[in-house]
Amino acid sequence: MRPILLVALGGNALIRKGQSGTIREQLENLSVPVSQIARLSRTFRLIITHGNGPQVGHLLLQQECCAQVPRLPLEILVAQTQGQIGYMIESTLDNELTRLEGQHQKLIVTVLSYVLVDENDPGFLKPTKPIGPVLNEDDPAARPYPTVKTERGIRRVVASPRPVTIIEKREIKKLIAMGFIVIACGGGGIPVIRHGRGFQGVDAVIDKDLASAKLAEEVGAHLLLIATDVEGAAISYGAPGEEFLRRLPADRARECLRKGVFSPGSMGPKVEAALQFLKSGGSRAVICSIDSIEKAVAGEAGTEIMK
Repeated sequence: MRPILLVALGGNALIRKGQSGTIREQLENLSVPVSQIARLSRTFRLIITHGNGPQVGHLLLQQECCAQVPRLPLEILVAQTQGQIGYMIESTLDNELTRLEGQHQKLIVTVLSYVLVDENDPGFLKPTKPIGPVLNEDDPAARPYPTVKTERGIRRVVASPRPVTIIEKREIKKLIAMGFIVIACGGGGIPVIRHGRGFQGVDAVIDKDLASAKLAEEVGAHLLLIATDVEGAAISYGAPGEEFLRRLPADRARECLRKGVFSPGSMGPKVEAALQFLKSGGSRAVICSIDSIEKAVAGEAGTEIMK
């Protein structure tokens, strides 16, 4: 059986800095990572996860701008973006496979994904994740949700609990065994808690990379690849003496996390996700740029977290 590769695409896979985020822009941007993923499908069984920050932000902005339309809870907006982005990845991948192989026989499916979180997670006590657009500062107390003042202005803030398990892991594992390329856990997944024998959505955002690591663990992936907008993890990022790391031993990575070397809002969760995956039995974990996915798989680019 071919090994399983999970590729976690960052938000810049669809919307680059300075872009407005039109559908044409997003589809054109997707061709860069997806063309590489299409070629890798010859060697690996594939799972694709993705971010959704800009897309959810746009939906929240639409809600703010149109008071006549009933507000939708955050878990519904995440579900909407899973379908929206899943469609764009599917269609782009289908086109790339057709260009690459002619009348290809590969099967592609997007799975609407719930991710279980603990209702007692400490993250619920103090929401820290800003989402959505900058809000008008007039009367923030009247809003039906908590807000926080950021460098950009007043924004909505939600909890970011840790993923406990991917609810559809068995279905995803079966689809992979049947030969499907699976798109799942979009935007970190739809956050749910146990409610009796069922589940209940909660107002939260799950980190996409931590959810991807959990899914990779639960389906037995060989390689976790986190693709972002920089070439890898760096010491002194954006400052004099900046140094990108090609190999990062796990002990040093944990030490860097403790010392705050990697930003908790960007590279930190990626390194943490890589460590989590390796600790659970994964073979390789790499952080790389969107442009270097194939090279990173071959060990020629990115930052590889070493056991």
